[in-house]
Amino acid sequence: MTSKVSVLPQDIGSLSRTVPVARPGTLFVLGTNGGMSVAPDADFPLMFGRNMPDVHVCVGAADRRVSRRQGLITREASRWVLRNTGKLPIRFPGSRLVLGGDTAELAPGYTPLFIVSARQEHLLEVRVTASAPRGGGSPASCGADTFDGDAHELSPDERLVLTCLGQRYLRADPHPQPLTWSQVAFEVGELRTDERWTAKRAAHIVTLVRHRLSKEYGVAGLLEEEIPPPVGNALNHNLINNLLVTTTLTRADLHELDQADPRTPDH
Repeated sequence: MTSKVSVLPQDIGSLSRTVPVARPGTLFVLGTNGGMSVAPDADFPLMFGRNMPDVHVCVGAADRRVSRRQGLITREASRWVLRNTGKLPIRFPGSRLVLGGDTAELAPGYTPLFIVSARQEHLLEVRVTASAPRGGGSPASCGADTFDGDAHELSPDERLVLTCLGQRYLRADPHPQPLTWSQVAFEVGELRTDERWTAKRAAHIVTLVRHRLSKEYGVAGLLEEEIPPPVGNALNHNLINNLLVTTTLTRADLHELDQADPRTPDH
C-alpha cells in the first residue's frame, strides 16, 4: 500500500459515526472484515466482493449468492463512481437498485450500500470526505462457486411480459415504475405480430406469477390483501423488485426487446 491507499484500523467502528480526518474527496470503504481508504488522486480502483483474496474489501463472505467480485469503485472526473460487476443488485438507502453492469455516482458523506441477496442484505459502508466534514464468513465459502439457486422459473411468455412490465427498472431509471397494461400489451404485440395481445392478457399472466410466487415461495407483498389501500402499483413494484433481487430478471432479458424493436421506450 502507498500512503495514498491504506488499510483502516480494526477499531475504526462504523463509518456512520466515524468521520476520519482526510483530504476532501478521500474514499473510505468498510466491509465485513475491515476496510480501506483511497486518496482522490491515488488512481486505485477499489474492488469489493465475497472472495477475500481477490478483493480489497470483503462483504458477504459466507453468502455464495454474492459474487466473488461484486463491485468496483473508481475515481472518474473528480467523483467516485460505483460499478456493479456482480449479479446481485446493490441497493442505495431507500429503494434505488444498481443492477449488474450499471453505475452510480457516490455523493460526499456517508452512504450505506446493501448487497441484496434473497435471504438477507449485506452492508458495505462508504464515506467520501466532503470539503467540510460532517458524522464474516468462512474462507472456504469465499472461493466457492457463486450460488445461482434463487432465480424463479418463468415461461417464455412470462419472461417477455415481465421484462416489458419492468423495463424501466432494468434500464436503471432513477425513479422506475411498472409500465401500464396497455403499454405492455402494445410492446409485446409489436414483438409478436402473429399473436393477439391485450391489456387483460398481460395482466392475467402477471397475476398468475404473483400468486405462484406467493404460494410456492412465500414472497410477501404480492397479494392485494397484503397491501393497505390504495394498492396502486405496489403489487407489480414488489414483484419486479423480487425478480431483480433473485436475479430472475437481469439486464440480459432486455436483449429480446432491443433486438426485436431497436426503439428505446419513451413511455
